[in-house]
Amino acid sequence: MSLLSINRRKFFKLAAVGGVSALGADSFLIEPNRPQVIRKEIKLRRWPARLDGFTIALLSDFHYDSDLSVYPIRSSIDIVTRLRPDLIALTGDFVTVPYIGDMAKAAAAAEPCAQLLGKLKAPYGLWAVLGNHDASSYPAHVTSALQTAGIQVLSNRSFPIEKNGGRFWLCGIDDVLDGDPDLAAALRGIPADEASVLLAHEPDYADHVARYPVDLQLSGHSHGGQVRLPFIPPLFLPEMALKYVWGLYSIGGLTLYTTAGIGTVRLPVRFNCPPEVTLVQLSRSA
Repeated sequence: MSLLSINRRKFFKLAAVGGVSALGADSFLIEPNRPQVIRKEIKLRRWPARLDGFTIALLSDFHYDSDLSVYPIRSSIDIVTRLRPDLIALTGDFVTVPYIGDMAKAAAAAEPCAQLLGKLKAPYGLWAVLGNHDASSYPAHVTSALQTAGIQVLSNRSFPIEKNGGRFWLCGIDDVLDGDPDLAAALRGIPADEASVLLAHEPDYADHVARYPVDLQLSGHSHGGQVRLPFIPPLFLPEMALKYVWGLYSIGGLTLYTTAGIGTVRLPVRFNCPPEVTLVQLSRSA
């Protein structure tokens, strides 16, 4: 074997190792900390024309810790501040429940997470629902931390949002997997001809929601799969996020948007699936 062949083989081996190392560094150090802005214009049949152009910033799946997720959370706050949405929706998983460990310690992360998110401002408020990690720890503690920071938590209830003589209803349910969701209670009292936007952590709940008069569901939970390789399904998909993984969907008369979220869970890695700040702009369909 010639010296040239040996050197060529070594070169390709080093190049392969270097490529894998670069991908690893990107998926661990760079991509998880660089949120991207996804803008979605959504038209709804029952949306009040007086509220055309109303914007909602959607953030989800923070999984707060002081070493890793705090950085994309801070970046996301800066992004949302620049976007100046009318309303901010936070669709759960503020904390992370460990496989083995202290649930109280996990729930304690709600305070610093809420204090950070409480810096967000929007004319029509900051609204949240709990995720499965929140509901599996100490949901009352997580709820209290959020509300102390000025973030309203919707648990099986709705609230009217009014602007320019138009009105829609913002609704939220308790977590589907580990809480006590009651969609009928959340929608109770909403006039039949008025639009509703539902915050629900798990996107696959949309198959149930589509049976009710809900116009738009905003969800997270899936992390977009967190690691997305070409030609194969996403590697990390939790229960109730297997069908509507990431993006915009229509289920009967219901429109669903699933965000890829902000943080990571279990493995602090994202590949081909950066953190996401979603800006939804709503208008009436023709």
